[in-house]
Amino acid sequence: MSDSDLQQKALSVADHLPLWEHPAPESTRIHLFKESINRKFDVKLNDYKDLYRWSVGNPARFWEEVWIFTGIRASIPFQETSIPRAFDERAPMFPRPAFFQGARLNFAENLLFPTCAVDEDSPAVISATEVSREYVSWKELRERVRQCAASMRAIGISKGDRVAGFLANHTNTLTAMLSATSLGALWTGVSPDTGVHAVLERLVQIEPKLLFADNAVVYNSKIHDTNEKVCQIVRKLPGLEGVVIFDTVSHHRVNLSDLDIPDGRRAWTYSDFVGLGDTKRKLEFAQLEPDHPVYILYSSGTTGKPKCIVHGAIGTLIQHKKEHDIHCDIRPGDRLFYFTTCTWMMWHWLVSGLAVGATIILYDGSPFKPLDEEGKGELAMPRLIDALGITHFGTSAKYLSILEQKEIMPRLKLPMSKLRAIYSTGSVLAPSTFQYVYRAFGPNINLGSITGGTDIISLFGAPSQLSPVYAGEIQVRGLGMAVKVWDYEGKDVTDTGEPGDLVCVKPFPCQPVGFWGADGEATYKKSYFERFPGVWHHGDFVKVNPKTEGLVMLGRSDGILKPAGVRFGSAEIYNVLLQHFPEEVADALCIGRRRQTDSDETVILFVKMADGCQFSHELAKNIQAKIRTELSARHVPSVVDECHEIPVTTNGKKVEVAVKQILCGMNVKTSASVANSECLDFYREWAESH
Repeated sequence: MSDSDLQQKALSVADHLPLWEHPAPESTRIHLFKESINRKFDVKLNDYKDLYRWSVGNPARFWEEVWIFTGIRASIPFQETSIPRAFDERAPMFPRPAFFQGARLNFAENLLFPTCAVDEDSPAVISATEVSREYVSWKELRERVRQCAASMRAIGISKGDRVAGFLANHTNTLTAMLSATSLGALWTGVSPDTGVHAVLERLVQIEPKLLFADNAVVYNSKIHDTNEKVCQIVRKLPGLEGVVIFDTVSHHRVNLSDLDIPDGRRAWTYSDFVGLGDTKRKLEFAQLEPDHPVYILYSSGTTGKPKCIVHGAIGTLIQHKKEHDIHCDIRPGDRLFYFTTCTWMMWHWLVSGLAVGATIILYDGSPFKPLDEEGKGELAMPRLIDALGITHFGTSAKYLSILEQKEIMPRLKLPMSKLRAIYSTGSVLAPSTFQYVYRAFGPNINLGSITGGTDIISLFGAPSQLSPVYAGEIQVRGLGMAVKVWDYEGKDVTDTGEPGDLVCVKPFPCQPVGFWGADGEATYKKSYFERFPGVWHHGDFVKVNPKTEGLVMLGRSDGILKPAGVRFGSAEIYNVLLQHFPEEVADALCIGRRRQTDSDETVILFVKMADGCQFSHELAKNIQAKIRTELSARHVPSVVDECHEIPVTTNGKKVEVAVKQILCGMNVKTSASVANSECLDFYREWAESH
């Protein structure tokens, strides 16, 4: 056996050894939760696998116990003696069943007044930028929300109204959201780096009554004015009654008369706006039905108008508390960070950390600023972790892969002594990146590769303090989420290890409460329940490891590659490139092409070269050879070619489907949700010449 074969065998064996196990699982919240189930129901659940099976086998009971264990604050709690209790288990997934009927609660109240004990003078929020830090106590945050909510009430904002934010990730954004939801209004957020067309594609559909906006934002040490964007947006929103401008960049003054706000609409600076409310009125929370809407999020809309996904109070709240408290073991006083914009569902996941008493870190800026003394920024986020005592750090798989490619070793530079967990989502985390994280950040980190989506505002695949971490695997399927893997015929292949579509076969509370618009119900059904009637079809191509029960992500199922009838995901190709060509290849796009004249699908791999590297016929051959060795001959792309840019959504996800449609000869009108849509012209030209 050659040296390379021996090395590969060693790596293969290492892949099946745990990278991490909790040193004291009996000390964790999930262990306490498991034991409470054992006592109350006289069962013997020994490990996570047992607990998971009980949760999906007894879903109504399970969600009731989550309510009790995590501490949902409600003026009228759910009635344990009522039938149905959490929900009717006989109900279909569509239409979505109601959860915890009869209870009354408020989403914002649960975030501002968690049922666990918190010191009101301790920080609830730390708002950080590339150059500044702002500490906001629980007491101060509540006062800010009281003032803002009173002013919203004074201008007529009430239950059911939509309030929008064209805002970066800072405390004022959080304040506006909490104020709106305290009144029963619906909140929607769009990041100010989004183009005007993409903003309007979203906001025109939901007709917000009030808009909050930044006067400017700072990214990569540069000030980006937002005035012209705000003017264009306001002119195109006929139902809008007012706009409030935050003094986000303090030395960037805005004259409201320069905003050119149309007649009949008001514009306020935030300091003037908060003077409109009753200064003596106490902070109040509208007590609403559990499924009352709180958020409107949007599908990526890469090949059409974004869908407006409406999420309800109890579904969002109880799912996030389950994930934070039980899955992630986030305790009162812990410090939770996620690198995100307020558009992405992970912002909503992050701010719910308040409901378990955590201090949340809101960061606005580049993840590679400030620079160090050598003019590099790769340690900017690790320095933030260390300086702020972050315990749970969330980011994207792409960020971690960049650090991996540069072999950055934060643990050699910084203690980061409080850090207990790193979470990664947005795209598939390669097995090599798992191993890198433990080299770079230390052996005691719970690396939680997670998966879910805007559609459920939470997770299907989650971390677990009772389960090992294995390279390339999401630790567990989330409690109460009846996740299965079905093949293209609808056959359950979960236990076989075969790849297939991720489906969920039983109702769960964070299903959207609806889609906005007259055709919302039909769109909702078409989006999730047509592929397999009556069963949630999520659109991910996955498999479950029969031995570990870990979830392996293989890409989006609508972008599945199927040459010669063999189905596999693009992530398998990307993982090989990241492991074996990190210095030459910066990024890649793997597409299956099949035109009307083709008898089979052709797999095409576009590679974006790293700085200073040149594409060559020899490199293409080496890539094909390595894929053949690492995967199989059936995985080898027929064509490997160079591209100069990879199309991505505004959230940084690769846009495979639009490119697939272009290569297959379809006339695609791509949405403004593609952040760099001009690069699609390259793929159109490539398709015409090949």
